Amino acid sequence: MERTDLRIAVLIDADNVPYKNISGILEEIAQYGSPNIKRIYGDWAKPNLKNWEQIMLENAITPIQQYRYTVGKNATDSAMIIDAMDILYQNNVDGFCLVSSDSDFTRLATRLREAGKWVLGIGEQKTPKPFIVACNKFVYIEILGEPENDTPKRTLKTVAGKELNNLTKLIKQAIEYTADDSGYAFLADVGNTVLKIKPDFDTRTYGYQKLSSLIKDLNRFDIDERRIPNSNIRHVYIKSRDE
Repeated sequence: MERTDLRIAVLIDADNVPYKNISGILEEIAQYGSPNIKRIYGDWAKPNLKNWEQIMLENAITPIQQYRYTVGKNATDSAMIIDAMDILYQNNVDGFCLVSSDSDFTRLATRLREAGKWVLGIGEQKTPKPFIVACNKFVYIEILGEPENDTPKRTLKTVAGKELNNLTKLIKQAIEYTADDSGYAFLADVGNTVLKIKPDFDTRTYGYQKLSSLIKDLNRFDIDERRIPNSNIRHVYIKSRDE
């Protein structure tokens, strides 16, 4: 998804998202388009949600009150789902951002995609996989913003062998799907295909801002930078290296 002009409805589950991460979340969403709807759901009479008050004002997020009518039940989920479907039928957005770590939104994400809407999921790394794969793209809150002082930045050197092999296998699979007869694949096509296979793939997980930099440091692929005639633009193509 290269577009940055999408009209996005942002729906936030206050019970399942840390309030301190909202700035990073909104900055992430801005990479894809404009959040013309921003709503956050919760029982605002609960003391544990009090920290959200100032953040909602600063970021123009509309709070939606949802009382818990039954002990042990999360009414926030139902309220978000109902609002999402109302917004869907109004048809004034191009996509949705569901901010939660709750797997109860799996069916909602699937339904929105069935209707032709682009779906971005944002949640913590504890988010169950069914919700992750139901989204077009899923971003972990933990990789947004700067790491805490006591949290070392992750790099390829800190990635275990099995995970590194899985990463290589994923990229090779994407190359196989998009390569031309020479075996080379356009890097942008590779990136888009990787996301289709694994919606939570993100180069920032490994300490990189760009896929091209990650590919180079992996040192497991042949790289061909092709200059566009009469310009200084270079397109990057990659090929699985013979082993």
